[in-house]
Amino acid sequence: MSIKEMVAEGRKVRFMHYTRGELWNSTETGIERPAPTNDHDEWLNLTEHKAILSMRYIRKHLAYLEEAKRSHADGIAAS
Repeated sequence: MSIKEMVAEGRKVRFMHYTRGELWNSTETGIERPAPTNDHDEWLNLTEHKAILSMRYIRKHLAYLEEAKRSHADGIAAS
């Protein structure tokens, strides 16, 4: 699923928990991702908001997960 599909059609992001300076949220498409508390504007509703407003955090987290997969695969291949 593309990032655009994850935030399209009014999909929502829901607050899950807070830990170590990050708000953890879950998208309706099943992505759980963090966002720093110091980078939220007044639009943020802690319980639920439009996924499009979190697109930058979703994109960053997907890139992080992809890099982790590559690093893991490289580590296995080197073994």
